[in-house]
Amino acid sequence: MSPAKTPFLVCVFRAHILAVRYVYLTSLVITMSINELDILLTYKCNFECDHCFVYSTPDAKGVMKISGIKAILKEAEKIGSIEWVYFEGGEPVLYYPIMLWGLREAKRLGYKTGFITNAYWATSVEDAKEWLRPICEIGVSDVVISDDALHYGKEEENLAKYAYQAAKELGLPVSTIMIEDPKEYLVGKEWKGEPVTEGAVLFKGRAAEKLVEGLPRKPWEELDKCLDEDFSDQKRVHIDPFGYVHVCQGITMGNMKKTLLSALFETFNPYTHPICGPILKGGPAELVRQYHIKHEEGYVDECHLCYCTRLKLRKMFPEILAPDQIYGVIP
Repeated sequence: MSPAKTPFLVCVFRAHILAVRYVYLTSLVITMSINELDILLTYKCNFECDHCFVYSTPDAKGVMKISGIKAILKEAEKIGSIEWVYFEGGEPVLYYPIMLWGLREAKRLGYKTGFITNAYWATSVEDAKEWLRPICEIGVSDVVISDDALHYGKEEENLAKYAYQAAKELGLPVSTIMIEDPKEYLVGKEWKGEPVTEGAVLFKGRAAEKLVEGLPRKPWEELDKCLDEDFSDQKRVHIDPFGYVHVCQGITMGNMKKTLLSALFETFNPYTHPICGPILKGGPAELVRQYHIKHEEGYVDECHLCYCTRLKLRKMFPEILAPDQIYGVIP
């Protein structure tokens, strides 16, 4: 064999290997074992927190109607693996009657139910009990309350504590989410490969814009794994008022207003998905490499690099990296 032919044959062999790998991945039957549906009832919130994943504001658009909840629950019955239905936002209690309807209907259909709230409504323990009594009567399985300085500050009256006490006194299963202020736990710290601490901010959404200044950064090429989601073994999805089905906030598998949720689950292949595929292969750093994205030398965490990269890919994948709300494009 002449030396001139060797490089050509090597290229042919490599192309063949890549083609075989592509055929293999596209032929994989991915069985999604989703057991939790998180219904994003609204993007609207009375707060505008710096750490919010979804850029919620008091003026945000997008509210799910009862008809939308009905469609989700109908599809959940088809899917068969769903155990939990959560209501979140934004702040779902802003649409209290609709949230109650959804909790009641999901419970009637046999699902365990829960909701996440910032407890803006808990002006006292006594008042909070009145808000929670109908929820108690439904038999909700989980009440999750945001209780941290990023919501209430250190000096303000903390309504979350009233809500927590009221829930405990009523016998509701209740827990809290406490997010630490990164300006306190990260400034002056040097990264040495340790995992993200419990309660830490994930730097996506508004946090990628508002909270990264002055924080230590890791070299971008070291951010080679997603620490928050495993797309190859997805256990939950978020469904928003516009119909988008998120495997992570802002990364969608499609829109259930265009394709039935059960059909989306049947056809979703994370390995060939244009965003999930590279992340499974090599984390957010692989997104940068695969699409030749201009980047900074360092980022605060994996979510920070992923989010900044996705911002630059939105024109290429407008229906996958959606909706505008999550990327700070608010009309």
